[in-house]
Order: sequence, then structure tokens, then C-alpha cells
Amino acid sequence: MIQTKICGLSTPETMTAAIETGAEYIGLVFYPPSPRYVELEVAKYLASFTPDMVELVGLFVNPDNDLLAQTLSQVSLTIVQLHGDESPERVIEIKKKFNIPVMKAIGVETQDDLNNAKEYDAVADWLLFDAKPAELPGGNGVAFDWKLMKGYRGSKPWMLSGGLT
Repeated sequence: MIQTKICGLSTPETMTAAIETGAEYIGLVFYPPSPRYVELEVAKYLASFTPDMVELVGLFVNPDNDLLAQTLSQVSLTIVQLHGDESPERVIEIKKKFNIPVMKAIGVETQDDLNNAKEYDAVADWLLFDAKPAELPGGNGVAFDWKLMKGYRGSKPWMLSGGLT
């Protein structure tokens, strides 16, 4: 089954458009260098537009526990997306400490990158495959060679990201 996650929304209008067009997942970016970063108060306001049947995903890059605690206490996220170089051990730690599902982004350029995803397949609830970052860790609108996914056989649900048209 194909599902859609629209990430980097920052206004009520974009939230409403994504919801009305059937996005099952909506992503808010909590990474200040990103042009799609949202302040905590804005995120809290935007979360109020999210109906129960839509998953609200918070995108973080190498977050510390203080940032996660502060964000999760104010914004009703249903999934934490890790888009940095977090280790499998860190994924486990976040899941246990905050009792929330974790989606781990995997940068892909070669088949070896997919092979390396196996260590996250064992600990994350979701995997998100994206092009290896050029400047920012994600949201660059660049697709990797999706033919690489043909032989991928993980045990967890996964999504493609970057350069979707």
C-alpha cells in the first residue's frame, strides 16, 4: 500500500492542503538550519490542524534529550524522524526514553548504503530512504537511483524521500 508523507510544512494553509489531498503523514522540521524549520510555538499551533487519522512526524537531526523532551511536551507528535547520524543505540535510547515510534532516515547512494540499513531495520519502527545529503541532511529534493531498492528486503515499513514528482 502506498502512503504519503508531506514534510516541512510551516503554515496552516500547507497543513490543510496536505490533509485535504490525503497525506497520511505530515512532517514538521525541528532542525534550525533548514529553511523549513518551525519554531516550537508555530509547531504547536500547526499540530492543532492535524486530525487523528494523520500521523504527525517530527524531523530531528542528532537531537539531544532536552530538545526531544521540550518538543514532545508541547507538540503531539506520533513519530520521531531521525535524519542525522544517530547510531542504532541512540534510536533504541530515544524509543525507550520517550516511548514513541522512531523513523530513521538512511542516506542512499550505493547498494552498500542499503546493506548498512540492516542495523537500523532491527531497531527503528520505520526506515526512510533518501539521497545522501549534499548540504542539509534532507529535504534537498534530490532522488537517488531507486532501482537500488529492487532487491531490498527489510522487516520494517519504509518510505522513499527526495525528488518525488
